[in-house]
Amino acid sequence: MSDSPAAATPYEVLGVDASSSQDDLRKAYRRLARETHPDLGGTPERFRQVQIAWERIGTPEDRARYDSGTARPRSSASSEGSGHTWAPRPPRPRAESKPRARAFGHPGGQERVRFLELMREWVGRGEPLDDPYDPLLVRSAPSEIRRILAKAVAEETTATAVVDLGIAYTIWSNVACGREPELDHIVLAPTGLYAINSEDWGSSVRLVRGEVETANLVAGEQPVRTLTRSARAFEKSSRVPFTAQLIVVPDEALDDPVEPAGKGRRNSTFLVRRSVLPHVLRGALTGGESTDRVDVFELRDRLQQAVRFV
Repeated sequence: MSDSPAAATPYEVLGVDASSSQDDLRKAYRRLARETHPDLGGTPERFRQVQIAWERIGTPEDRARYDSGTARPRSSASSEGSGHTWAPRPPRPRAESKPRARAFGHPGGQERVRFLELMREWVGRGEPLDDPYDPLLVRSAPSEIRRILAKAVAEETTATAVVDLGIAYTIWSNVACGREPELDHIVLAPTGLYAINSEDWGSSVRLVRGEVETANLVAGEQPVRTLTRSARAFEKSSRVPFTAQLIVVPDEALDDPVEPAGKGRRNSTFLVRRSVLPHVLRGALTGGESTDRVDVFELRDRLQQAVRFV
């Protein structure tokens, strides 16, 4: 079970209300422990989720810590780039000795605005909303609101990782693609040009017949096909081809560091663990060589003229 804001809470995993008694909580855990046990027809992943949920709220003391927002996260991946409250990070002081990548656009900006709008509607107009990123408030919010926040954090984290790669890289975020959904990022690297969407569904991810399968997809959501359509729309308008299309997810969501969405040499779409993205952009998919054989500076100028932000 992830510490992502999009992840199911321990109460949701156990199928009980947050106000349930400790006795009801224990009964729910025992029932699910039997139902999800791999030896009794369950799956290891689901069984592990139940065990982690119980670890977090199984005793009155642990439950009190979780409910108060003082429980320690199991990993730092969820708070990467956001802290325990998932609030926006202040700009980092620039180290003059290390030039950063050129960055344009506002990664996660649309999602942050939408998250705040929905939180105000959910809390109630006229009601005080002192800290919309308070862990207690976020955990109690509907899953669709939490998913938007997770998406914002994912985009911000990807952008930060690219910026840290240095001056040879350029990133544009929230790029319009005509009638298709926007691209979260376009990254120009010495190894090629990449169309990237940053995702966090708060659950493990796998590929089935070339499309993402995960517990928290909304009806009709097709991440691989959506990325492909958006990338093609931008290629058509800019006349600049992409080297590859990447869907970046939290490390704990993906079994392998990089997973191809298709088979054979013609596949150009990959699922990538967040921590592996810098390695991929340095040439892990192309053997360190640019597949486009173009002048990076000339291509950057063309992209600057073609990019339109949402």
